[in-house]
Amino acid sequence: MTLRDITDRIAKAETAAGRTLGSVSLIAVSKVQPNARVAAVLEEGHRIFGENKVQEAAGKWPDFREQFDDINLHLIGPLQTNKARQAIELAQCIHTVDRPKLANTIARLAQEMGECPDLFIQVNTGEEEQKAGVLPADADGFIAECQALDLPVRGLMCIPPVDEESALHFALLAKIAARNGLAGLSMGMSSDFEKAIALGATHVRVGSAIFGDRVVK
Repeated sequence: MTLRDITDRIAKAETAAGRTLGSVSLIAVSKVQPNARVAAVLEEGHRIFGENKVQEAAGKWPDFREQFDDINLHLIGPLQTNKARQAIELAQCIHTVDRPKLANTIARLAQEMGECPDLFIQVNTGEEEQKAGVLPADADGFIAECQALDLPVRGLMCIPPVDEESALHFALLAKIAARNGLAGLSMGMSSDFEKAIALGATHVRVGSAIFGDRVVK
């Protein structure tokens, strides 16, 4: 599959859902991908990318930014508080704000540094013990806490359980976002992004379908 294939499918899903063409941002998930593959996608004109680890992003994107303009980097993996400063320096968006300690750290650093990426709060819609994210029952309170810190919370993010119908989780995330006045919904990956678009996704995260299988060192 190619980048064009994915963008065509997104456009068809937008049309089917009665949404404006271009209302969904495609995050090309470039984690654990060789630089040559990433460069090829950049050369096609795509500029929105996602990375899981701050260290990997730091080793990749400063060089690419010297070659390509307007790169928009999203951090979509768990973020440790001791990597928050570097994350703010590197990324235009962080999708995994999931606990008060991290929110407070980002707020403090944003004041100190005079800048802050857009933020999405990760909701553990499946209430999985091994997965990060605030529980659905605690989401409203945590959203309010982040907003009280003057953080730029743009929306919510989720990763549904692999063995459950993802649409149920997308619908739950959309409901939580709506009652909190949040427009952004980061949900949907290679196997289910069309379902996510039908349920209101504003950002979909697609990796292997664009780049091919990951290359794990």
